[in-house]
Amino acid sequence: MPLANQIRPACLDEIAGQTHLIAQGKPLRRIIESGQIPCMLFYGPSGVGKTTVANIIASQTKMTLHRLNGTSCSIADIKAIIAQSGTLLSEGGILLYLDEIQYLNKKQQQSLLEYIENGEITLIASTTENPYFYVYGAILSRCTVFEFKSLTADEIIPAVKRGFDLSGLSVCDEVTQVIAQGCGGDVRKALNAVELCSLVADDGVVTEEIARDLVQKSGMRYDRSGDEHYDTLSALHKSIRGSDENGALYYLARLIVADDLPSICRRLLCVACEDVGLAYPNAITIVKACVDSALQLGFPEARLPLAQAVVLLCTSPKSNSAYLAIEAALADVRAGKGGGFPRHLQNVHCDDLEQDYLYPHDYPNHYVKQQYLPDSLKDRVYYHFGENKNEKAALSYRLDLLK
Repeated sequence: MPLANQIRPACLDEIAGQTHLIAQGKPLRRIIESGQIPCMLFYGPSGVGKTTVANIIASQTKMTLHRLNGTSCSIADIKAIIAQSGTLLSEGGILLYLDEIQYLNKKQQQSLLEYIENGEITLIASTTENPYFYVYGAILSRCTVFEFKSLTADEIIPAVKRGFDLSGLSVCDEVTQVIAQGCGGDVRKALNAVELCSLVADDGVVTEEIARDLVQKSGMRYDRSGDEHYDTLSALHKSIRGSDENGALYYLARLIVADDLPSICRRLLCVACEDVGLAYPNAITIVKACVDSALQLGFPEARLPLAQAVVLLCTSPKSNSAYLAIEAALADVRAGKGGGFPRHLQNVHCDDLEQDYLYPHDYPNHYVKQQYLPDSLKDRVYYHFGENKNEKAALSYRLDLLK
């Protein structure tokens, strides 16, 4: 049996972390202690206690626990479990723990609805992906969603120490710290590292060097299409928007370690336009040059132009005036406002109506005031000049033209 299963907590007080859910007086703990278990959906990364909590619920409520995994189960598997309802095999009721529910298709998820509604089964589903994107709405409406969080190193250390004690290994505090920090908030991954240490330990002693070699890159959670991907990119974007170069460099480093060059490049170009914008228009040109260099160099050298781009964006003045302007214009178009064109802006037609277009280059400073928006929107203002130096200069120039 894997070490993680051998020392799996048997009660809520032994679970690492998740105090926001299972500490005394917290909602999930109060539900479990009441003995009246509703259908629930546990959402969070792997190795943080979702399955353990489901086991404890089944044990404390005397329900018959059945486990299925969304990657391999079928409708027939679900019906085989439901067939036990009302028999001696399910005297205390059926608790179905469905792991990775996001892998079930819509029809498979719908097959659960009837039995959830009539109370034949109590469903506890778990997912590592955002359930509001991946779980069928009718299932969501019948379940209470609880979000499990990644664990801190301090929360994982007790589990690591128990693992080493069970394995009979002698370790120092530095070794447990290395493993706890290197598992990315995943207790199972930490205990797997402990198990590996037992295989390579010299005379029952685990050194800090051995621990570091075994955890390697496992300290970071990341995937190319799930929540970790978008959370990391979001954190990078928001750190740059907030002019925090230290935070931005940290999240850039996480993306570099994950070898996700295309996502980095796309996001930096987006930030240059969305958040620096007209406050420093040359930023997009410089960032594009850095991105092109990074794509040509590849990793590891690509980290250098990427870091330059991040620091430049963080230390640049910020303006979202262009972003707000185009969003306002898009809102009007999507709402069906406007339509048509002022006659003088249209291409030459074969009718006899005058166009009365005023050619700006025929006027002083190459400017003449005339209507450009459709009649129903002729007084609409989308763009508002920002307070930064560049946009103030542009505003001053505009005001001079209007004199």
